[in-house]
Amino acid sequence: MAKIQRISVHGHTSASPEAVYALLVDRERWPDWSPMGSFQLLEKGDENGLGAVGVFSTNGVNSCEEIIALEPGKRFGYTLKKGLPLRDYRAYVDLTAERNGTDVHWHSTFTAKIPGTGWFYRRFLGHFLGRMVESLVARASRGAP
Repeated sequence: MAKIQRISVHGHTSASPEAVYALLVDRERWPDWSPMGSFQLLEKGDENGLGAVGVFSTNGVNSCEEIIALEPGKRFGYTLKKGLPLRDYRAYVDLTAERNGTDVHWHSTFTAKIPGTGWFYRRFLGHFLGRMVESLVARASRGAP
């Protein structure tokens, strides 16, 4: 049985949890502030966006993701439907009002489809999620676009 891999990245911004959440739910704008490439919405989901499916294209990799958690000002979650050789990939961004701003905790779990590659994807995605958190924190700290 493949080992469950875990990634956990933290950051802090002077912005409010609501401001950070607004950046997260607007996936079409992620390429403006993050290392993610272009985004295409495939399915809208419900009236709040839960269940929405979209594809990020970054450096030749197409990642199809579905929104699985939306708690305004608190939590944003998604799952990878296809694009990388991973199973059960789930990621959550938890937002906590702290120290005159917001603590950001972006964490994910997955198993590798190819035995022996879990460590590689944990390292690669850990670095990538670190860049995502840095970018999110920097963008949120600058204020509204």
